[in-house]
Amino acid sequence: MKHFSVTFRPENKKIRVNEGITLVEAAARAGIILNTACGGKGICEKCRVVLEPDNEVVLACQHTVQTDLTVTIPQTSRFFEQKILTEGTADNAKIEPDIYKSHVENAQNAILGVAVDIGTTTVVAKLINMTDGQYLAEIGVLNPQAAHGDDVISRITYGQSDAGLNELHNLIINCINELIAQLCKRADAKPEDIYELCVVGNTTMNHIFLKLPVKQLGQAPYKAWSLDAHDLSASELRLKINPAANVHTVENIAGFVGADTTAMALATGADCAAELTLAVDIGTNGELVFGVNGRLYAASCAAGPAFEGAGIECGSRAVDGAIESVVINTDDIDVDVIGEGPARSICGSGLIDAVAVLLDLGIVDATGRFVEPEKIQDRLVPAIAARLTRRNGQAAFVLAQGNRDESRAVFLTQKDVREVQLAKGAIRAGIKLLENKIRVQDAQIEHVLLAGAFGNYIRPESALRIQLLPNIPIERIRFVGNAAASGARMILLSRSCRIQARELARNIEYVEIAHQKNFHDVFAESMLF
Repeated sequence: MKHFSVTFRPENKKIRVNEGITLVEAAARAGIILNTACGGKGICEKCRVVLEPDNEVVLACQHTVQTDLTVTIPQTSRFFEQKILTEGTADNAKIEPDIYKSHVENAQNAILGVAVDIGTTTVVAKLINMTDGQYLAEIGVLNPQAAHGDDVISRITYGQSDAGLNELHNLIINCINELIAQLCKRADAKPEDIYELCVVGNTTMNHIFLKLPVKQLGQAPYKAWSLDAHDLSASELRLKINPAANVHTVENIAGFVGADTTAMALATGADCAAELTLAVDIGTNGELVFGVNGRLYAASCAAGPAFEGAGIECGSRAVDGAIESVVINTDDIDVDVIGEGPARSICGSGLIDAVAVLLDLGIVDATGRFVEPEKIQDRLVPAIAARLTRRNGQAAFVLAQGNRDESRAVFLTQKDVREVQLAKGAIRAGIKLLENKIRVQDAQIEHVLLAGAFGNYIRPESALRIQLLPNIPIERIRFVGNAAASGARMILLSRSCRIQARELARNIEYVEIAHQKNFHDVFAESMLF
């Protein structure tokens, strides 16, 4: 598989991608979400980009990578940039930050803000110029609370005592302070010029950040201590920015659907959808939002950390050396590895690809079971047949050899496939049960928006093959990136967006998936491939 470098301007983000990927997909992998209103059909022509140095204008959804490229992306082609404009339009919010202007309006210093998305696995922070809405710097790190468990239930359990909650709170405050310091260094800015933070996260992360009780989140009926927005001073939270700065946390929706879902709904315009639209944020907790004609329904699915690499024998997060994609060629399989070195692990996007490939090859059946080698060996080309093996007493498939050291091979085991089934089954069951609630079927869904950093890297073909997503034409699926962080930026910059977020949180109907009477049957069915 050939690989090429693509550099995106003006960010100067450089990534390596495999041959044949579209510029829309490549941009998404760089964290840049393009406007593809037509679903990548090349009809709306809203994803125009410029190829340097010839200034050739192409449609990013139609142009594939066949060589090294430098691409300039204008503001008009960016999905989220049109949500807030300085002048404001009927469909866009005016920049009107809700900070105490009397403190700074006559000052000569900069007026900065930070949008923070506290995820169970990662924490993302973006430094924003509050006068024009532009990104100055952004950074993401692993959530240090992971030392006390990969999922929210583990964090809730640890945080039931005052000492545990205090430790989790201190970890996230220290993490955000470190992110702020790095953002300021990158942008040559001063922390004292930051006058406001807007923070989103799931309900558990929100409560830990505010040091609110979390015990009740882990016990039926799983009620939040607070669904309200909160405004506190930076000094109260020991955040190292301007001491008088305001820290705004966005409204939660329910015990397991938090402010990040509110922000995602805002950023994707789910409440304005004229056609049935499903927004899916796939992570340790999968958040779902259905929207049509102003009606919104939300649910949360406990997908677990498999898509983050946890519980997978050779699994990892998306780090150098991780296999991020797997495809079949004429006489073998090919893998795409992050970075320049050999494969050392497999991350979530590669995991979904690998299972899809094993299904296509007939190596794994619809129940998720490895088929006995003697039953399929004659149907496989020699190179692929040679990858069938056993590890620790179970069937396995070698994805990458270990450079003469078999112990360093990257492989997928029967147990790994079962972990994928559990994760994808939880998300698919959530989608089906929401469909049942609003009495629709897959075919009626016109748009599926894949949100979250992980969503950008999923190949839609593979997600459809393992039945993670609704059975719809692939052109109806598009990436919208870290919509929660983009929603946090909108709320940071615009008072009207802040009001809209409050209304969204009030109007979204929460559906408790696990309480649906046929949950277990739907979940069992959803685990099948």
